Amino acid sequence: MERTASVKRTTKETDINVMLNIDGTGITKIDTGIGFFDHMLSGFGKHGFFDLDIKVKGDLEVDGHHTVEDTGIVLGNAIKEAIGDKVGIKRFGYFILPMDDALVLCSLDLSGRPYFSFDANFPTQTVGDFETELVREFFYAISYSAGMNLHIKVLDGVNSHHIAEAMFKVFGKALDEACTKDGRIKSVLSTKGTL
Repeated sequence: MERTASVKRTTKETDINVMLNIDGTGITKIDTGIGFFDHMLSGFGKHGFFDLDIKVKGDLEVDGHHTVEDTGIVLGNAIKEAIGDKVGIKRFGYFILPMDDALVLCSLDLSGRPYFSFDANFPTQTVGDFETELVREFFYAISYSAGMNLHIKVLDGVNSHHIAEAMFKVFGKALDEACTKDGRIKSVLSTKGTL
């Protein structure tokens, strides 16, 4: 059975619909109103092999903050719902991904206990119309709404576009590994017997 979720969230600032298939092939349809953010989310889906349909209407006349942060909240909720009871999954995932000059590490644990560590600096404040400081807000929102221990660390890089893109792709790769089922795991991968 495919692990899927459909999550909607409407506030005075954003109206968001996310459909996620953890067991997909990387087919994405993204429309957040922010071109660079669409590109980043497509990379996440493609390289994590997640089918992802995201539609966002946000208060972009203010700025991109609410759109990006709230998308992280809803996508995190969708990840949590799609993974379900976590029976049989590896739980941990990590990857180090090169993107031209950029080299980014991502390590995560689907423990149910949110924690976020972000070690990164962007050489520029924007890429296109996208504020690079929003990358941190997005991943922070995902980690807390999904109940995920998430560490992202930039090991090298001089180009803001490459650094951000490497982050989204490496997150997809690490999450794919953590969600992968292993036949040796008969319940949940925890000495407590629960996650």
